[in-house]
Formats: sequence, C-alpha cells, structure tokens
Amino acid sequence: MITDPTAVFFVLAGVVAIAIGLERHTRVFRALGSALVGILLGMLLSNVGVLPGASPAYDFLGGPAVYAGIILILLTVDVRSIVKAGPTMLAAFGVGAVGSAVGASVSAILLADAIGPETWKLAGQFTATYTGGGVNFAAVGAALETSGELFSAGIAADVMMTAIWMATCLTVPVVFAGGVAWRERGARAGREPSVAPADPTAYVIEDDAEASAGLHRRLFESLGEVRLHDLALMAVIVLGTLGASDWLGGVLAPIPSVLFLTTIALMLAQIPAVRALRGTGVMGNYLVLIFLASNGAMSVLANMVVIGPPIVYFAAITVGVHGVIVFGVGRLVGLDLKTLAVASQANVGGPASAMALATARGYTDRLLPGVAVGLLGYAAGNYAGFAVASGIRGVIGG
Repeated sequence: MITDPTAVFFVLAGVVAIAIGLERHTRVFRALGSALVGILLGMLLSNVGVLPGASPAYDFLGGPAVYAGIILILLTVDVRSIVKAGPTMLAAFGVGAVGSAVGASVSAILLADAIGPETWKLAGQFTATYTGGGVNFAAVGAALETSGELFSAGIAADVMMTAIWMATCLTVPVVFAGGVAWRERGARAGREPSVAPADPTAYVIEDDAEASAGLHRRLFESLGEVRLHDLALMAVIVLGTLGASDWLGGVLAPIPSVLFLTTIALMLAQIPAVRALRGTGVMGNYLVLIFLASNGAMSVLANMVVIGPPIVYFAAITVGVHGVIVFGVGRLVGLDLKTLAVASQANVGGPASAMALATARGYTDRLLPGVAVGLLGYAAGNYAGFAVASGIRGVIGG
C-alpha cells in the first residue's frame, strides 16, 4: 500500500488525469463526468489496497487545497447570479434539511437496540452533518459528549456515505434529465414519445444554457494563454484570502472562516481586473476534482467491519430517506433536478461539496446559491441536530 503523502498525491493526480481523459474521449464516461469517474477510481484504489483510507494528503486536499479551488472558482462568478436561483435553492435546501431530520429519526428508532443508549446522540449528529456538512457532526458530538468509539465510528460512516451520495447526486440529474426533456418536447409536439432517446445526454433542458455557457467554459478552458502575471496574482489572492479568512475566523469565532473566505473572494471577483485573470476557473476546477478523488479514496469499505454495520446502516438510512424526500417532494413541488442535486450536496457535504457538484456538472447559476445555503447549513445544522437529539431521547430514552 502507498503511504508516502507525495506518492499519494502522485496517484491521485494520475486518477484525475485518467478521469479527464476518459470523459473527453469516451461517450459513457462523458455521461458520467470526470468528477464521478475520479471518485469511483479513488474508491477502487483504496479498497484494493493501493491507496490508504487516511493520509495527510487527504487532510491537505480537504482543507487548504479545496478552499483554494473555491476561491479561484469564485473569482470567475458574477454575484448577480445568486438573484436568479436563490429562493429556489433555499426551498430545495429546506426540503433536504427536513429529509435529513426525518431520516435520522427513523434510523434512531429502527436501530436503537443495536446501537445502545447513545443512539439519540447519533441522531442529533447525523441530522446536523446532513443538514450542513461534517463540521456540524463534530460540533454536536462535542456538545453532547458522545463516546470516543461511537464518535469515530460515526465519522467513518459519514465519510463513506458522503462520497457515495456525491456520486449519486452527480448521476441523478444526468440519468433523469434526458427523459424529462424528451417528454417535454413530445408534449409540445402534441404527443408522448413511445421510445426514450438512445443517449439521454443528447437532450437537456436549456432553461439556463446561455447563462451557464460563459462560466462553464472558464472551468474547462483558459480562454487565452495563461501569463506569468496571471499566476502571480492568483497566488497572492489565494494565499491572502486563506490567511485573512483564517485570522477573521479566529477573531470573530464562532463564525466559520469559510464564510469570510467566500465573502472576500466574491468581493474581489467584482473587480474587473481580477475577473479578467486567465486560468482561474481551470485551476480551481482541477483542485476540486483532485479533492473529489481523495474523497473517494477515503471511503474504505473494509472499515464497515471495524466500525460495525449498525452505524453504517444508520448513515445509509438517514441519507436514503433524505434522498427520497429531497428528490421526491422537491419534484412534486416543481423544483428542478439540478437545483435539488446541488442543494442536497449542500445538506450532506456542506458548501465545498455543493460547489464541487455545481462545478463538475456546469450548473453555474447554482454555484453561488449552493455555497450560500451550504453556509446557512453550518448554523441551521447545529440547531436541527440538538432539536432531533432532544426529541429522540424523549422517545427512546438514553
């Protein structure tokens, strides 16, 4: 097994390169997308013993690296895009948050005997983490004084389910969007098609195609030669923003530093000279892709034996119920699949995961709204977690 962090970085870089190449040259992998392919390859390598389940490389990619990617991508975004999809994204996020709370409650009731007297604590933690990301799992667990063994097992199960759910959210809009668009076209023609199109990705709903095209290109093309001047300014902006956000997060705690990071990056993005930098979107997108590959590598299925099936079942049921509610109820009230997928990732993985999904699939007008509701989840998740923990304790005891 490869354990040296430099070697792990090398393998993950190779995974991303392969995923991008497969996406560019193969129709099947083009439909899956390089982000999903990278996650699956990372999971494969870790589960066959090539990559470790934990590494300092993953810590770096899940921290400074992905935040640098967020900064670079945000430098390409016009803040006015949040006006278009904000209320819709907020509604989708709310539906997803309710789904997480219901899912954790169902899990607790079904698995109380298998897990034991601290089941109510786990219900609160999983409600929190699947409302606004992993930061909330730690916050609620520390406040409830969850035992170390259960805490560690929950984190392992959370990591696995977050990676699996990212793959699911990357897939769902692609699988179902073609059929929706085909039916809508058939309805406009006065008939319902009897046969679905052979290539679902050939039919997409073009409600935001024009708005998305410009930023989508910037995530995959430099739109001109990248100059040394561009790289120098990018380094200054990224390092300065990371340092300033960390300092502000420490001084103005408990406000998370990622909130300051996002605010600073967005303010800088409104400066024409900054937004004109070449290569920001491409470099940011690359950092997001390698972060996703590492997320897949952390999902070691063998850990199921160590942490115990009941904890895995708890996480799986919670996310499963969340998924049924967010996509089922969301579609019933007229919310589109793209918005629901990004909002669900904001629930389950936080703002970084929401941005990763929006970036990977080119849902550029959902980018800022996804980050916005993800940040909201940091606060809402903790409140929801404590509420569910209290309610479940009253029902099953503990």
